[in-house]
Amino acid sequence: MDRIVHDLRLSETITPYGVGAIVDVLGESLIAPDTSWWDRTSAPEISCERLLARLRGGVLRQAPAHAGRATAKTANLLYWRFPAWRFCEQCTRMTRITGTNKGRWTNKCDCGGALVPMRYVTVCQLGSHIQDIPWLKWAHRGNDSGVTEVVRHCHAQKELRFVRSAQHGEGLASLRVECNACKRSRPLSDLAAKDSLHRDNIRCSGTQPWEPEREGDPCDHRLVAVQRGATGNYLADHLSALDIPEEPPQSVVIEDRVRAHVYFEKVVADNGGPQAELVAVWIATELGIAPEDVLRIAEAGDAEPDAPLLDLKDGEWAAFLKKLGNGRDHEGGDFVVDGWAVPSEAPWPSLLSDRLTAVGQVRRVREVRALRGFRRHSADADLIPADLGPDRKRMPIHPAVEMFGEGIFLRFSESVLREWEDLPEVRNRAAILADRRDASHWAQRLDPPEPRFIALHTIAHLLIRRLAFASGYSSAALRERIYANSDRVDPTAGILIYTAAGDAQGTLGGLVRLGVPDRLLPLLLAALNDADVCSNDPVCIESDRQGSSSLNLSACHGCSLVSETSCETANRLLDRQLVLGGGSVPGLLDHVLDEIRTTRPGPPVDRR
Repeated sequence: MDRIVHDLRLSETITPYGVGAIVDVLGESLIAPDTSWWDRTSAPEISCERLLARLRGGVLRQAPAHAGRATAKTANLLYWRFPAWRFCEQCTRMTRITGTNKGRWTNKCDCGGALVPMRYVTVCQLGSHIQDIPWLKWAHRGNDSGVTEVVRHCHAQKELRFVRSAQHGEGLASLRVECNACKRSRPLSDLAAKDSLHRDNIRCSGTQPWEPEREGDPCDHRLVAVQRGATGNYLADHLSALDIPEEPPQSVVIEDRVRAHVYFEKVVADNGGPQAELVAVWIATELGIAPEDVLRIAEAGDAEPDAPLLDLKDGEWAAFLKKLGNGRDHEGGDFVVDGWAVPSEAPWPSLLSDRLTAVGQVRRVREVRALRGFRRHSADADLIPADLGPDRKRMPIHPAVEMFGEGIFLRFSESVLREWEDLPEVRNRAAILADRRDASHWAQRLDPPEPRFIALHTIAHLLIRRLAFASGYSSAALRERIYANSDRVDPTAGILIYTAAGDAQGTLGGLVRLGVPDRLLPLLLAALNDADVCSNDPVCIESDRQGSSSLNLSACHGCSLVSETSCETANRLLDRQLVLGGGSVPGLLDHVLDEIRTTRPGPPVDRR
């Protein structure tokens, strides 16, 4: 079969053109099969133990890459042609790809016209399957009066034509599939009706286009007709991790020290009695912790060896905190961070330095992104793994890509955040998004929208928009990673803004140089000043229902939204009021701009 020579970026093999995705290339429609079809010898393995632990085993492999002009011997990825039904641009005749041509491929009709893939396919509503519409069967059912009618004697598959007829109306009603043999005709508008395929007795095969048909394993979910290029046909489920030296969270360090203390067994033996409380005070005083922590550890008993893995961000947060406390980083490797304490004196506003405690210049960081699988049509549908190979004894292959980059890390004060998010006005504001998230099944996959997450997430977006002017990177090239959870044993409160490129040499320093506090201050104040007034105000600032599924409050394209590929939650869970205040809601950085405007007459920041 003839090859289609077309290059993809390595990151595109994860999303949007990963396993199960439809790709339009040179007028043809292709679909990517699962990784069991990959040539392992040409797909290099990637190492990232933290990510593999979260994926519960397997192998991370990167798609084969090449430099220079592709040849017949160049390593490549296999794609299947889908859909199989096509129509001729000149004579409108419909044909279906079959194996009768013995591997010889042609994309030309007998009349010389180019063959175009049919624009509609069918997707399983909850099973995440996709297949061709059986156009021969569909065209001979139903009629213009809406009554289901079947022509059983016509099997003229080569007589189907895809025609446009304005006399039947506009839109889909003008697009029809006709049979020259029996003169049957049916408009594509019939596909739009609810459960139309089910009424036509068209059932889901329970497979993907590259899989062989299964017998005795039907799919009971109903099919829906969708356009071939619809975004809902492919919902990638990917996971990323920073390749950092795993650091135990502070709570784990404290627990280990308590358990190792010579008197700890006495606390356990007394089982909450008066002697346990007395000994707990001795241990706490010696270790510099609270007696309640000692008693809590004693009540918990021995840690289970098979306890669930900590969330990926917990280990990253602990690693960042260790780096921030060491100043200039001379260790080298793939995780290099210079830590800076935020000065409390001028020109830093006191309200800002109380909340932002430290900044890290992430000079080098390695990120590994992996594709777990995909869904179709709905986020509630079944997850199809990236490896569907029949050999279950073989280690599953996860498509992955490694990226090297740089960034800026910001740590916020835990005590100030706790005091702020305990305010009733703040909690009530955040509860609006929390209720909407809980009401949507798919939205429950997003991080819990507690006040600190919404505020820090919005600050990250505002800073990304401003950094795009100063760093030399477009906003789409910058990414965020939000560390904002108060319900962890070790609460997190920080932001990482970074860029990553598929190059072993990483990036060129345009972002990390802005992480020095003296350079970051004007940029942060400029970002707040940009968000102080939105071009859509007063509608935006007074809104509590914006964005997809109304999962944004006071946030729109004029002030807070960035590229969806840059955001962990696809531009959801944002609110300017929780950052700058508004109405009766006090913002986390409320009055910071007022302070700088009072002490500095004229423009609050340098916008150069």
